[in-house]
Amino acid sequence: MTSSTPGRPPGRPPGRPPGRPRSGINDAVFAATLSTVHELGYARATVERIAAAAGIAKTTIYRRWPTKGALIVDCLLDAFGPVPLEGGSRAEIMSTAIRWIAGKIGEPGVGDAFAGVFSDGVSDPELREILSTRLQDPYRLALQDALGEPEHRILFFIDVVVGTLLHRMGMTGEPMADDDVDALVEMVLPFLR
Repeated sequence: MTSSTPGRPPGRPPGRPPGRPRSGINDAVFAATLSTVHELGYARATVERIAAAAGIAKTTIYRRWPTKGALIVDCLLDAFGPVPLEGGSRAEIMSTAIRWIAGKIGEPGVGDAFAGVFSDGVSDPELREILSTRLQDPYRLALQDALGEPEHRILFFIDVVVGTLLHRMGMTGEPMADDDVDALVEMVLPFLR
């Protein structure tokens, strides 16, 4: 028989607040964010529309993320996960990283969200700081460690690769084709050899 404490339903573990677990809400919000951005575009994917798609109140989103930009950055971090730094050589590590980011940007809603939040960051210094410290820095540090390169060279590598991929997405509305990703790899690899 399950014990119960007054005011707590039977079977609920002590210390767990009522309602959805936080990770469940985050998962729902992130999925709703990407699908809303994919369906409506970044500009029309408001916090209100994302909340409606997630089936939660917009105040629930604002308690976790004070701005749409902060939500998008965390959503992108969740979508990207850790950069795979696989391979026995520098060229293999860089090639894997380029193909990984190209694939991620090609996922539904991800490229649109990425391009939109970067565009917003142009005129929003606080958002630029979030983008730099929360989104770019973890990947920069992982690449610096894996490749043994100074910060300025890794930042240039990130600028060239991500900038090229987002430019293609912005100009065509489509992710870069595999053949073009292959050509990008061949153009970028000599820089860090």
